[in-house]
Amino acid sequence: MGRPPVPTPVRKRANTKQGSAPLDRGLLPSLLGYVLRRTQSAVFGDFAATFVKAGEALTPGEFGLLVLVERNTGLSQMTLARALGIDRSTLVPILDRLQARGLLMRHRSPTDGRTHALQLTADGEKALSRFTRLVRSHEKRIASGLSSTEITVLIALLDKVHRSARS
Repeated sequence: MGRPPVPTPVRKRANTKQGSAPLDRGLLPSLLGYVLRRTQSAVFGDFAATFVKAGEALTPGEFGLLVLVERNTGLSQMTLARALGIDRSTLVPILDRLQARGLLMRHRSPTDGRTHALQLTADGEKALSRFTRLVRSHEKRIASGLSSTEITVLIALLDKVHRSARS
C-alpha cells in the first residue's frame, strides 16, 4: 500500500472569510478593452434577460440586423455583412434562422442577379416593433445612472474608440 495523499493546504486571507474579499484585478480595471468587455457582458446579459422575460428569443446582433434590413429594404447580404462587421460565412446562418422564423426573406436582386436582396416580412415588421419596445426598456434600464448628456458623450467617446481600433 502506498502512502495516503497529502492534502494541499488552503491559503486563507487574514481576517476575511473565503470569497468575501474583493478580487485584486491589478491593472485590468485601467484597461479600456477589459472594462468594455465586462460592460458588454453585463449589457448582453440584461438584453437576454429582457427578451426571455418577454417570451422572445433574439440576440443583440439579430436585432441590429433586423433594424438595418428594415431601414434599407433591398440591402444585399454583402453590404449587410460589412455594416455589421462580420464575414458572409457568419451572416448566412443568422439569415437562415431569421428566415426560418418568418422574419425576413431573401430574393434575387433586381439589379444584380448574383446577389440576394433582403427585406422584412410583414411578420418581421410586427416582430421588430415588439423587439424595439423591449430594447428601449432594456436601454432605459442599463443607462439609468446616466443623464441624457452623459449618454450622448459616452456614445461619442465609444465611437472614437471604435474608429481608433479599426484604423
